[in-house]
Amino acid sequence: MIDKQFKNLEEQIEILKYKGMTINDEDYAKRILLKENYFFISGYRYPLMRSVTDKHFLEGVTFEEMYSLFLFDRAIRNVFFKYLLVIENNLKSIISYQLSKKYGYKERTYLKTKNFTNDKSKQKQVNDLVRKMKRQIRINGSKHTATAHYLSNYGYVPLWILVKVLSFGIVGELFSIMKYDDQTSICKVYDIPVDEFSTYLPILSNYRNLCAHEDILYENRTQKKINGTIYHQLLNIEKDEEGEYVKGTNDLFALLIIMKRMLSYDEFKDMCLELDRRIDNLNYNLHSIKIEKILDRMGFPSNYMEIANIERSDIDE
Repeated sequence: MIDKQFKNLEEQIEILKYKGMTINDEDYAKRILLKENYFFISGYRYPLMRSVTDKHFLEGVTFEEMYSLFLFDRAIRNVFFKYLLVIENNLKSIISYQLSKKYGYKERTYLKTKNFTNDKSKQKQVNDLVRKMKRQIRINGSKHTATAHYLSNYGYVPLWILVKVLSFGIVGELFSIMKYDDQTSICKVYDIPVDEFSTYLPILSNYRNLCAHEDILYENRTQKKINGTIYHQLLNIEKDEEGEYVKGTNDLFALLIIMKRMLSYDEFKDMCLELDRRIDNLNYNLHSIKIEKILDRMGFPSNYMEIANIERSDIDE
């Protein structure tokens, strides 16, 4: 195996030039490469290349153009992250309300294994997750302001406080081991069937972590696929020969559809307007390719903004 050798800034510039990129201001390019990291910026080169086999840049591609795609991804990542946190907070509140109402507000009552599914195939998962949650109380009991307050003043940590220190992944796992009637009660709040909701949660958790760690977002694909929805129908998303939707199943538009179903109308509308501004800005900065090429890699149909205006009355008709 050939080692990847360290390249200094001058060598990084030469590599880009050798592959056909126009560098209008080498000092500017060096500052950006030093600050942002060549590896991450070069991860955005693929839409600007001739093909998957010919890895030279298209004619006229500039460093500024590739960097604008990098900045675009950062901008939409921040937008998605902001609203994913809204969904995370809402979900934690709804779950803690449902379980506290039914099983009590002290950890010695709501963390009993009998409160969760009696499916034998999930008993190890139930036991492991209960231990994880008890461990979070021990670890964060004195560190987190809210948990410390309850422990010192009342001697216990209610679930609506504990969920604040649980990761989105653990909350999703918590939902997966709940009794079916508890799952149903939570899903009724969102008007989403339990089986679809169970698919959505790990996807949301994965994207939340991707955004938090500044990974490439715009062309990410998930292993799990979501089922077709009324939004696919209303937007006339194209289907392939097997009858599967070609967009909005395991791409960024699929995430947008999930968030449409879990945010309020106004929250989602604001989110779409923010995304649309970022897309317009990228379109202004692209010269060698059209914005449609980026939208296609995102899984966004050309009429993507129409989803922002779909109301409940449009679906119920």
